[in-house]
This record gives sequence, structure tokens and C-alpha cells, in this order.
Amino acid sequence: MISRRRFMAALTAASVLRPVASFADTAGVRAGELLVATYNLRVAVDAPPHDWPQRRLRLQALLDSYRPDVIGTQEGLYSQIKDIASDQPAYDWIGLGRDGGSRGEFMAIFYRRDRFEPLEFDHFWLSDTPDVIASSTWGNDVRRMVTWVKFRDRTTGREFYFWNTHLDHAVQFAREKSAELIRQRIGLLPPGASLFLVGDFNSVARENRVYEILTQGAGLTDTWYAARERRNEDANSFTGFGPLLHEGKRIDWILARGAMDVRATEAVTFQLDGRWPSDHLPVMTWVTLQGGHQVVLLTSPDSRASARRLTTRRSGRPAIAADPTLRWPARPTMSPGECVRSPSSPRRRAAL
Repeated sequence: MISRRRFMAALTAASVLRPVASFADTAGVRAGELLVATYNLRVAVDAPPHDWPQRRLRLQALLDSYRPDVIGTQEGLYSQIKDIASDQPAYDWIGLGRDGGSRGEFMAIFYRRDRFEPLEFDHFWLSDTPDVIASSTWGNDVRRMVTWVKFRDRTTGREFYFWNTHLDHAVQFAREKSAELIRQRIGLLPPGASLFLVGDFNSVARENRVYEILTQGAGLTDTWYAARERRNEDANSFTGFGPLLHEGKRIDWILARGAMDVRATEAVTFQLDGRWPSDHLPVMTWVTLQGGHQVVLLTSPDSRASARRLTTRRSGRPAIAADPTLRWPARPTMSPGECVRSPSSPRRRAAL
């Protein structure tokens, strides 16, 4: 167990303990810029030295070092989410257990309450019955879901959607069906709306059909390839608490739609006492939202080539349109205790 005294000493030396230099060491968040993160927290089931009480201290040090503006988390249990909220008083959060209420793992979204106002939020399950709580119909034993929030940035006045998910670890069919459902629901958003889709997709970027469905079918851009600077580019984003592998296999993504400039991205290799806070690396992106076109303002040659393949010449809009027959279904009635949110978060939105 890491004592508090030892933790503070280690925190002072945290930059020395990182295997690779961090973007946060050399550049903070600039005026009007967002630092967006996705992080699989690892559910609290492991024995020491990877037990949650020890990892909680490492996570606290990581978040204190980077201070992301919005974080999409995966796998956190309600007890873990409450611990993070206690350790990070500058943040509020919105989430729901995937088994309903406070039960099961959360796709909790943390956000800086001084900067962001949540305007709407909701959840749906990755199944043939997405508005049935805890539903699963595609052969996956583990229930999967999306939590999303529409934010207004108080510093710029800009609004954006933030969607957070965790696709199945075992069943490729379920992953593909999940991606198709997400694609369809994204297609129902206002055409000019800025959007981030983050999560643990359990699929290696550019090596899985899921990636194709979302980056081509949904017209989303991978901010990793859009960034002018990429830190720890060859790092695998899943470590399993083992040594960092340098194979470039990234299963944790930050995808985006809307006019934006992506300055940098990083697979964060932060350690404390030589230990990881989780069995995944957090992935972070420094991005600035810009004015009203649908096409992401791409800044790397790699990304510009992708954009030409994914957009029409005349309008710049995604070449593959959503199914026009789709409509948002009526929201299910939730019994008391089934919707979990932080005290200052807005109520669950009405049906679109």
C-alpha cells in the first residue's frame, strides 16, 4: 500500500517516473483550446499492487498533472466514480451503470464545472433495443452502452456533443453492430453540430471493420491522425499492467466531427512508483473548435488524404448519409434511482 507521505514524495518526482516525455510538460492548454481525454479506468477487481486503493492515488496524480477539460471514462464502478469525484473537486460527472442505476460499470463523463454547462444528456444500450436498460442482443455476454452529453463552453460560447462508449471485448459481430448503431444515431444529430466520440473500442485503429464503419460510414475523423503532433505514436494503448509495448496498436480512440484544429495528441505513459494507474493508457487530444462547417480542419497529410475519401466535393459533407427513416425513439420511463448523475448536472433530456 502506498502511504500518503510516500505518495506526495512520488508525486513531486512524477515527471521522472514517466517512461516517455509528456506533452503536458512542454505545453498547457491554450486560450480557447480543449483538452479531451478517453480513459479506461480498469474495474476495481485486482489484487495489489493493481488494487483500486493504490491505483486511485496514481490516477489522482495523473489528473492533477494534465487537468483534462472533458474525460470519457470506461469500466469505472459507482464506488470508483465517487472516489474520483472526491479527489477531483473541480469536476462534475454524468453517468449511469450499464446494468441500470448504480449497478455495473459506468461510461461516466467528467467535465470541468467552471468551464462547461451540460445542456442535455442521455444514454442508450448497444443492442437491437437500445432504449431498454441493460439490453444485449448481439451475442455479447457483457452489456454495452453509450453515455452522451451536449456541452456549452462558457469561455467561447461554442456547443458540442461528447459521446462515450466501450465496445465488446470478445464478439466482433457485436462490435460491428454497435458501431453501426452509433453511426445511425450520430446521423440524427443536427448536421453542423460538433461532436467527439471517445472510448475503448477494443479494436485496433485502421485494422478493424469497426474503425471503417465510424470513420467512413459516420464521417468521423480520428484526431490521432489529424494532429500536427503525436506523442508516443508507437505505444500500444492497452498494457495489461505489463511493460509498454511499441507496436502502434491503439484501441482507445478520440474521433471527431465538426470544424476544429487538432494541435496535438498523446498516448499518456504516466506512471507513479513505477506502476500504471490502469491497464490502459489514457489518450488525450488538444483541440480548438472553429466555425460552422461540417468537415474537420485536418492538419496532417495523412488526415487530408482521408478527408478527400470521406467527403463530397461540392458540400464537404460526409459522402455516406444516415438512414433518413431513422427517428429517435421515445425515452423509456426510469424508476427512482435508475438515473445517476452528479448533483449539479442537468436532468435527463426529453425525446428529440
